[in-house]
Amino acid sequence: MPELPEVETVRRGLAPVMEGAVIARADVNRPDLRWPFPPDMGPRLTGRRVQALRRRSKYILADLDSGETLLIHLGMSGRMLVSGDPLGIFVHEHPATEKHDHVVFHMANGARVTFNDPRRFGAMDMMPTAGADTHKLLAALGPEPLGNGFSEPHLVAALRGRNTPVKAALLDQHVVAGLGNIYVCEALYRARIHPARKAGRISAARVASLVPIIRQVLTDAIAAGGSSLRDFRQADGELGYFQHAFDVYGREGQPCRTPGCQARIARIVQSGRSSFYCTSCQR
Repeated sequence: MPELPEVETVRRGLAPVMEGAVIARADVNRPDLRWPFPPDMGPRLTGRRVQALRRRSKYILADLDSGETLLIHLGMSGRMLVSGDPLGIFVHEHPATEKHDHVVFHMANGARVTFNDPRRFGAMDMMPTAGADTHKLLAALGPEPLGNGFSEPHLVAALRGRNTPVKAALLDQHVVAGLGNIYVCEALYRARIHPARKAGRISAARVASLVPIIRQVLTDAIAAGGSSLRDFRQADGELGYFQHAFDVYGREGQPCRTPGCQARIARIVQSGRSSFYCTSCQR
């Protein structure tokens, strides 16, 4: 499933053709994805101007001039692809409609934005912009890891006394929003913390050190266009490249990249997810 860097990469790719532009027509080609689309979604989007395109956790939010906000979740295999060349930055002509093109935005500027989702685990919903933060998918989310609310004191307080492994604690969306398996593994490696360590038993200083490390991992990943492991594509159809810079994720049995370390990367399963770590560097 795309994590924060992938979703942010998609948002940035969509912004040049959607932000400030009018949706001339919205084609909704099926009644549902993960759950039913809101009533009359196509007519409610048609003719509306996208005033702002933002991200909250792993969700893209399009604020419309109608006072509503469109929520988009990519799910397991969802992709939003831009075709047409209204601004001279996209080189793809409009392709023929494919089987899994479930929602298509025909922008008044000549661009076309297609939501394609073969597995149909993605989702869209609409809600009043004024109360968007109270939507059931957004209300309980913790602070954004790249925002001011994610601070050293916040993370120290959030993990204090917790008897869960630090990996699980960082994946808790109430603690910090948008972190997923890949980037938690990478951050814990850079922090030299074993993923199975009990969160409440890690010193406050080491917990605090995770904040700038998490931010840097995410910043590096966004700069690389995210990570393409299976289905992820950027809005222009290109792959992300951060997977080539993984220090631990998916590298079971390979040498640790820390200079002078002779150990290899190991894998354990935590709550049904693979955790990768260096058997020597991470304690």
